[in-house]
Amino acid sequence: MDRTFGQDSVPVSGPLDKSRVWDVKPLRRLVPVFPSASNSSSSSAPPGAAPFFCTAPFGPFPSEVSPFYPFSASVGAQGQPQQNASFGYGNPVTAAVPITSFRTPPHSTAQVNGDTGPSRSSRGRVQSQSQGSFGDEDGYSDSQNQGAQFVSRYSMHIADAEDNSKGGRRKNKPQKRTRSGRDINVTLPDIDVDSIVNNILSSYNLMEFDTVRRTDGDRDSVGYILLIFDLLRRKLSQIEDVREAMPGVARRPDLRVGTILMNKGIRTNVKKRIGAVPGVEVGDIFFFRMELCLVGLHHPIMAGIGYMGLTVNLEEESVAVSVVSSGGYEDNVEDGDVLIYSGQGGNINRKDKEVTDQKLERGNLALEKSLRRGNEVRVIRGVKDLSTPTGKIYVYDGLYKIQESWTEKGKSGCNVFKYKFIRVHGQPEAFMTWKLIQQWKDGISLRVGVILPDLTSGAENIPVSLVNDVDDEKGPAHFTYLASLKYAKPVDSLEIFGGCDCRNGCVPGDQICPCVQKNAGYLPYTSNGVLVTQKSLVHECGPSCQCPPTCRNRVSQVGLRVHLEVFKTKDKGWGLRSWDPIRAGAFICEYAGQVIDISKIEELGGENVDDYLFDATRTYQPVEPVPSDANGVPKIPFPLIITAKDVGNVARFMNHSCSPNVFWQPVLRQSDKGYDLHVAFHAIKHIPPMRELTYDYGLPDKAERKKNCLCGSSKCRGYFY
Repeated sequence: MDRTFGQDSVPVSGPLDKSRVWDVKPLRRLVPVFPSASNSSSSSAPPGAAPFFCTAPFGPFPSEVSPFYPFSASVGAQGQPQQNASFGYGNPVTAAVPITSFRTPPHSTAQVNGDTGPSRSSRGRVQSQSQGSFGDEDGYSDSQNQGAQFVSRYSMHIADAEDNSKGGRRKNKPQKRTRSGRDINVTLPDIDVDSIVNNILSSYNLMEFDTVRRTDGDRDSVGYILLIFDLLRRKLSQIEDVREAMPGVARRPDLRVGTILMNKGIRTNVKKRIGAVPGVEVGDIFFFRMELCLVGLHHPIMAGIGYMGLTVNLEEESVAVSVVSSGGYEDNVEDGDVLIYSGQGGNINRKDKEVTDQKLERGNLALEKSLRRGNEVRVIRGVKDLSTPTGKIYVYDGLYKIQESWTEKGKSGCNVFKYKFIRVHGQPEAFMTWKLIQQWKDGISLRVGVILPDLTSGAENIPVSLVNDVDDEKGPAHFTYLASLKYAKPVDSLEIFGGCDCRNGCVPGDQICPCVQKNAGYLPYTSNGVLVTQKSLVHECGPSCQCPPTCRNRVSQVGLRVHLEVFKTKDKGWGLRSWDPIRAGAFICEYAGQVIDISKIEELGGENVDDYLFDATRTYQPVEPVPSDANGVPKIPFPLIITAKDVGNVARFMNHSCSPNVFWQPVLRQSDKGYDLHVAFHAIKHIPPMRELTYDYGLPDKAERKKNCLCGSSKCRGYFY
């Protein structure tokens, strides 16, 4: 039969003329293969070898070379391919795809259960991100089926970013964005991620996190790692804020920072264990799954069941050590001491695969083994983070034991494994506290010991309760509630400042916005109002600025964002705590009161002692490593002394601690009439509900009367001023 390789290379039935088969070579061979012509010769080729011609893919071809598939389709007059040429396929090629669009994923060691070894791959995984399985940086998908899928894909984005930073800093690249008809000049700042990371790690002396602390942690090492993780995460979030978001690419600085820290060995409790984890307390909260992994509370980055291997009678079997219940499966979490936990697998919550019966393997098998062995399992409960649309907060609820297991039909009609967890007695309350607070808010139950439901009498947008469930005292000494700071007279400014013209709010990286430029080209807060890092001075938008009250650069001006409670302590008088969880860097309140002249401080001694005095001139220890910003030491334009004895807000009830969980940040609001300096309080670390809020009162320049400190910290100095 006559077989030609022409416009459609479709095999035809019938005998094959083997004489028409050219010299077949393996694809690995990089030597061009062309049919030899009987009357051709080439001085550059060895005798008997086929001559080499360099031609365009679509011709024109020399007489010695014939068109071959897939370039054998008809061409136009200009030698270019026709747009709808089929090339032998049923569907035409409509657009060329650049080869740079394809990239081989780097080798990933992430496992579904966080073990080392090659990760499994699946063609269907590419779709899961576009289907909304993963939210923004504060959201997180807890699908136990997906395992390390996203981590594997995300490592490609990490490689892209790291490749760009290996050559040094990126140069400033100005871009233009348009908002409400106004062109906004945005400058992409110099970025050297490695330098940022190394500087912060060096300042914490953690460049070499020793083997002992990696294997077995303590409260300090857990706290350091969480502090560094969130500081780096916020810093990268600030950097990425300046860039335009890429469609289809999720910004996950939490995963990137976690990967960096793990690669550098800056983690703790690496060794898997049954039972409690050193340095982690019942009731601790986490805003990212990566935090659970870094401190060793739950090793899998995404899977809901953590397990380890045990050798029993010379045979190894897996037992469960931790589970995360956060809504990914049909768990029953209504009871505070009982958890009905669903097994993993079965393609639940997967839109790209058919739901099937769950199998007794991997995590499900480990839970079954733990039921038989009766070992304790750590339980982390996920609750909705009301401050972000897709976020979750992870609450460590302590140790549980599996009481029974069974199989039942799920909503999909397929079999699902169920495990009944019972909480071990004698542990501090954690998840039950969250449920009780929600009942107070919903009016289902009453808060015991409430003296006033709203201490502020409506001055704040969120009520502040006054509670005493310790003794019979009816409240603190009388004072007038004032929501903000009161100046006796304006403080003259040394420069004329007309404010910004950002009528829809300040934009990160805007070259024209004077408020952004006063903050070194960045906005000091993330998109959800979290302070990126402790600074010597934050410049917020002032009265002369045209931006609205919702501007991202007016965080300390919006009032309370959490439900606070003034409560009677057992031995320190009145204190302050929150019904709501507070994430690291979040704004809590400002110190309100009457600004007084520094010359009047000496008049407040003796019988006129003022226990509600805030002195910004004192020496305060920095709470975060910020090598690029004078180590966070406050840099105020003038001495600020505030008395809240007669007028003030909730901040006057915040007690001292030598190991505080709150720090103060000087905030300057400048206008054409003068300076307006304020004191804003932010969280040092994640603070669970009902935990007392404290800050360090600082050390005075001159000798003052010492007071006995009752903070109870292991680092207590024994006194404060």
